[in-house]
Parts: sequence; structure tokens; C-alpha cells
Amino acid sequence: MTSSDSTTKSTVTPDSSNWMRPFGNIGLLVSAVTLGGSPLGSMPRLFGYDTPEEQAIALVADVCASPIRSIDTANMYGEGRSETRIAAGLKRAGAAADGMLIATKVDGKDGDYSGDRVFESIKESQARLGMEYLPLVYLHDPEYAPDAGFDRPGGAIEALIELKNRGVIGHLGIAGGHVPTMERLIDTGAFEVLLTHSRASLVDGSANDLIDRVKAEGMGVANAAVYGGGLLAARTAPPLYSNFKPARPEILAAASALFDLADVFGIKLADAAVQHSLRDPRIDTTVVGISKPERIPLLLAGLAVRIPDEFWERAAELMPDESVWVDAHAE
Repeated sequence: MTSSDSTTKSTVTPDSSNWMRPFGNIGLLVSAVTLGGSPLGSMPRLFGYDTPEEQAIALVADVCASPIRSIDTANMYGEGRSETRIAAGLKRAGAAADGMLIATKVDGKDGDYSGDRVFESIKESQARLGMEYLPLVYLHDPEYAPDAGFDRPGGAIEALIELKNRGVIGHLGIAGGHVPTMERLIDTGAFEVLLTHSRASLVDGSANDLIDRVKAEGMGVANAAVYGGGLLAARTAPPLYSNFKPARPEILAAASALFDLADVFGIKLADAAVQHSLRDPRIDTTVVGISKPERIPLLLAGLAVRIPDEFWERAAELMPDESVWVDAHAE
């Protein structure tokens, strides 16, 4: 079978009327695809490759000239290099960068998520990005410091709310993986956007109920790591998933079967991995990390690839049982 048989377009392409859409009910607009800034920080120990500074800056400038109108980064990516390089790319792009939504994240340092650390993290990001006003800031990876007291007096949430009230931050989000941690912090009512990763992909649906919940509450939803750290991007990828940890055998088997299925239909599994997220009406933007300018047109072209309905039906049958999803046994 080829991609010319009974096919359905991706739900969203740059030519679609809903390429730019509301980010939940918070008043921001976001493009259906967001550039993920993690690779721009050049972290070879994590990704297995280096991203030279000029390459990263050129990529950001080229993204500004593309239909992608949102960039996601974090204080910790490459010890600040991602933010610095994004700022340089925006400057190089000139007027093409107008209207670009830049979201960053507050990061702890050595497990410190105190209010003081939040203020420090924001000042660092403002300086690197050259932005006094930060339209969207996430609390990043809270699961790695479960006893940090995020919602206690003097904690991270109180500091973020103060910065929002001061007009330094426009909107508050929470970004991470571990669903129970995310649920607990969303219960505080402080956050307006959820960024989940690795848990709404072709091989894992751990975040399904959480996404349903926050969508019903009017929060924005961003979905990241749809390639699963590379597992769904290339057959030669290391056997890792979610934060580059060893994948369970069932996940590896499903990924292999999905590659075989993609071959049957004459498509790239990487394209299907992105389209799978774009097809989900609950997801406002899909965050895709790339490190080379030449990847931009390939990514956009992949959105227009016609994928047969039968592929999606058979792919759903290959989804591993929820007992092996990332958060299946999380508490």
C-alpha cells in the first residue's frame, strides 16, 4: 500500500485556518508547532551531538522567517546557552521576529526551587533573552524535587504569582513529565498552561486523563517529545524513552512495529509522530526540537504528508498496554 490510497490530511498545516490558535483560554496565540529550544543549548551528553553557536542562531533566525511563531526554552538548557542563542537569533531576524511567542521555564539549582531561586532564575532569563517582560513562564520539572515545597509560603509558586502581579510574567505554566506531580501542582490553581512530554505519543498515553482535565478547565496544552527522545524518529536511535532512560521492552517492540507499519504505507514514522499530536484537538501546540536550519522545511513538509486512515487505525492497535506506560506505576 502507498500513501496514495484512501488518505486523510494532517489536521493542521501552515496553510490551515487553525495554524495559529488560542493557547487555551488565556489570551495568547500559538502556532500549531513550536520550536523546542533544548537542542539549541548544545548538550552533547544528553543528545549525543553538539549544536554549534552559529548553527543555533541561524536556526532561530530561519524559524522566525517560517510559519512557526512560537519558541520554547528553559533557564537550564545548556546552562543558559539556549536562551542566549535564541536572543541572538531573534535579533538577526529583525522584523521577522515580531509577534514571536517566547516561552521559558524557571529551573531549580541543585534542587533549590525556593522563591529566591525563582527570582534569580527569572532575572537570568530576562538578561539572556533581552526581555524585561516574559509572556509565558513555566515551573520546570518539579518531579525532580518533590520535597521542595512549591506551594508553601516563600516557595516557587508564591514567587511566580508575585512576578505575574508585578507584570514581569504574563502567564504561568507548569512543564514536566510525572503526571501525579503535575496533577498535585495544578490543584493549586496557579497555572494556566500545561506542557507535558513523552506522555501523549504513539507509544504512551500516560497524560491522557490529565490533558482532558486541564482542557476542560480552559488551560493551554503543549505536547513535547513526540519522538520519545528519538525512539520514533529513526530506527537507529538508542533504545531510550522519556528523559533518555532505557525503554521497556514492550515500548521498543511497539516502536519497531510502528516503523514496519510506516514502511508498509510508504511514510516516515517521524512525520506520523508529529501528525499524531497535531490530530489531537486537545493539544494546542506540539513542541518539536530541532538543531539544524535545514530541518525546518523537512518538518513543515512532513505536516502535509498524506497518511492513510488505515495507518492510524493500525497504529492505535500497536499502542502498548497502559501497564507499561511511563507513569503506569507512578505515585
